[in-house]
Amino acid sequence: MMLVPRRKNWDLFDDFFEDFPAVESKCMKTDIKEHENNYELIVDLPGFNKDNINISIENGYLEISAKTTSDKEENEKGKYLRRERFEGEYKRSFYIGDNVTEEEIKASFKNGILKINVPKVKENPKANKKYIEIDE
Repeated sequence: MMLVPRRKNWDLFDDFFEDFPAVESKCMKTDIKEHENNYELIVDLPGFNKDNINISIENGYLEISAKTTSDKEENEKGKYLRRERFEGEYKRSFYIGDNVTEEEIKASFKNGILKINVPKVKENPKANKKYIEIDE
């Protein structure tokens, strides 16, 4: 004999799905590959539309943002038992330095994978070195 707690709206599926943790990552999975002259960022964005992805540069940071919305209409013949697909906006930024311009960065999006090529910038260490005057 099995004792089951009595609940008003007990449903077998409610208990069954509680055992599986919700895997909702609001962070874009990103791989960064180093090549001889550039870095390649490979970003997973499954289910996103190219039109809902923005890439910008501000203050030396490359920012990637992507927005998604799910279909709000529910089927009249059934109801969702669990919803794990993320709805909202992702944002991720990477420091690339002040010497890279948007014209130098190339991006492509295919099959849910965003690829961004950022050139390596050879910095002159003497040009970045700043001296502080010492008062007497």
